[in-house]
Amino acid sequence: MEFIDTHTHISDEAFAGEEEAIISRALEAGVTRMIQADVDSSEREPMYKLVESHPECLSAMLGLYPGSVHSDWRDELDAMLLYKERKFCAVGEIGLDYHYGAEDAEYQKEALRVQFDLALEWGKPVNIHLREATEDFFTILDDYRGRGLRGNLHAFSGSYETFCRIQKYGDWFVGLGGVITFKNSGIGKAVPDIPLDRILLETDAPYLTPVPYRGKRNESSMIPIIASFIAERKGLSPEVVANQTTNNAKVLFGPF
Repeated sequence: MEFIDTHTHISDEAFAGEEEAIISRALEAGVTRMIQADVDSSEREPMYKLVESHPECLSAMLGLYPGSVHSDWRDELDAMLLYKERKFCAVGEIGLDYHYGAEDAEYQKEALRVQFDLALEWGKPVNIHLREATEDFFTILDDYRGRGLRGNLHAFSGSYETFCRIQKYGDWFVGLGGVITFKNSGIGKAVPDIPLDRILLETDAPYLTPVPYRGKRNESSMIPIIASFIAERKGLSPEVVANQTTNNAKVLFGPF
């Protein structure tokens, strides 16, 4: 079986010195491609260095994470644009996050609009980080309806109703990770209702580790656990889930 981890952070300091082992374990588990989410200028160069040393299995995103958007966000955006000639498969991870407060909400919304415009200009999909800001996100998305913006909601933990809502905006997928395996997880219960051809697999490693390893460090080699959970909930074989989600990732993010 072949899998693609559509959102991970192998260059995160949690993996320092272990990157090669992390990649090897993922490949042994059948994870043939791992897409590295961009965060900000503090992490971008190490991420690119790792990706460019493993072009056969790693890909990069380019974007400014909402948690890194503050009053100086335009400086961060300028730093990001220095990388626009390097290879990347998506603009991400970008979005809105009000979990720790909304004092930077206006900056986040402006930065998101700018990066949506860049994604359209560059012909790239977007990878969305969305936390406690759903209505503001859809208000912005309304302005891009019919313009060809496409992408995925990373670490999707919303309701089936939210899934249906994003489908009205065109070619949109949802990234499912370890959260779906958590006890009493709302999104875990919604898995049977979400069409397989709209699902992407992801880890968000080193975060959101699936059961039975919850509480430990996550890594891309755990993608098959997530796929097996989806297969069980949908009454499908793991092979069917692997094949369809891998194809979904290639359709949205490829060619790599």
